[in-house]
Formats: sequence, C-alpha cells, structure tokens
Amino acid sequence: MQTDNMRVVVKVGTSTLAHPNGRANLREMEQLVRVLADLMNRGIQVVLVTSGAIGIGVGKMGLFEKPRDTPGKQAAATIGQCELMFMYDKMFSEYGHNVGQLLITKQDVEDEERHGNLCATFEKLFEWGVIPVINENDAVAVEEIVYGDNDSLSAIVAVLVHADKLIILTDIDGLYDKNPSKYPDAKLLPVVETITPDIKALAQGAGSSLGTGGMETKIKAAEIACAQGIDTYVIAGKPAENINILLDGTPIGTHFKAVRHG
Repeated sequence: MQTDNMRVVVKVGTSTLAHPNGRANLREMEQLVRVLADLMNRGIQVVLVTSGAIGIGVGKMGLFEKPRDTPGKQAAATIGQCELMFMYDKMFSEYGHNVGQLLITKQDVEDEERHGNLCATFEKLFEWGVIPVINENDAVAVEEIVYGDNDSLSAIVAVLVHADKLIILTDIDGLYDKNPSKYPDAKLLPVVETITPDIKALAQGAGSSLGTGGMETKIKAAEIACAQGIDTYVIAGKPAENINILLDGTPIGTHFKAVRHG
C-alpha cells in the first residue's frame, strides 16, 4: 500500500483506552501512541479521533458507573478530557511529537465561518507536524449540537481534512455476517463494496458500558466517508500494531470501499 504523503484519520474508542472500571489502559494507550508516532516518522500525516473522556472521568472520580444524567456526563467529560490530553501529550512527546487538541461540535462544522477556521487550523497543524487530537465537546453536549458518537465524528473529520483513509479501531475484528458472540460460525466480511440496507441490518446494539458506539455507528461512519471517496477500515484496536499491518498492505478487518466519482 502506497503511503507517501498519506493522510490518515484513526478513531479509537473507550473500550481500547480504558479498563472496564474506567481507569486508563496505559499499556494499550502506549502501544497506540507508539504506532501513530512511527507513522508520523514514516511521513504519514495522522489525525487521532479519541473517545474516552467520560469513561476516564468516571474512573478518575471513582464512580461505580457512567452517569446517566446530562450534567453528570458533562462533568465527567471535563475531568476525563484533562486526563486524556495529559497522557497523550506526555506519551507522544516521548517519541518527539507534539499534539494539539480540538473539541468539536456540529456548529463548528456546519457554520460557514467556523468551518473555514477549523479547516485552516487543521492545515496549520499539519504544516507544523503536529498531531491533531479530536473529541466532541462533551462538556457542552446536547443532542442539537453534537454528533453523539465519535465514529460519525471521525468520518466528518476525515472529510474535513481530505483524508486518504479512515481507520476505526474497535473491540472485534470487523463486520461479521452475524453476531460472533452468539454464533460461532459467524464469518468476517473482509470487503464491503456497497453499504446496502442488508449490510446496515447486520449491525446490532451499542458498544461497551463506558462507550456510546457499536457496529451500527461504524457503518454509518463508513457511509459518510466512503461517499466522499475515503476508504474506511474497521479493525481490531488490540494490538495497535494492526494499524501497521493494514497500512503495509495486508488485508485485515473489514474494508468499506470508497465511492469513486468520475
């Protein structure tokens, strides 16, 4: 797979970043950061869309479960986002790379002036060799102004930065023809040429107790990105080395093929 001057958006979910109790999974975070830092060393521009603010906040506060009320979720997000960025900044700096945080809402994308400012900021970060780290602005999150899941946000970001590829890391190997946790004979779908109603019907339910997504949101993200000519891959986030395996040309996970225009 040709990687020269490639721009890649990588989305990582709470299930990869945090243990079930909400505490940061330092081993997985360190492996992910190491892989992404090495991609930068190869000349690949990287954007990281990260979940985990609420989950990490829950763990840091010692709460027994994710808050169900909006103020609780927002408060947990403010605490967890500080912790997340502290860890990303520390870990990436150990490999000689800087990060910049962007907390995004729908308004930032849909408002013409904000959209232009956002794109200009991305381009300046790329020019400076900085890794943009993106999350939704959960501290002000209400349904009207947020995307609600970082899978969809990662696709929007991929479109904004004109990415070549969107890689969504998850806790299973990709899209199966039926639920692999219930059916031992479930088969991985290595390639999805077109996202049809039948493909959408394969998605079931939400993700982990700390996260917000599931395969349904990943298919939705693939639909957004593929429509804009961006190949999308849903792969297992553990080990992080799977990213290198994919970019080195070995088929892994599920490849949702981009729509080629013209």
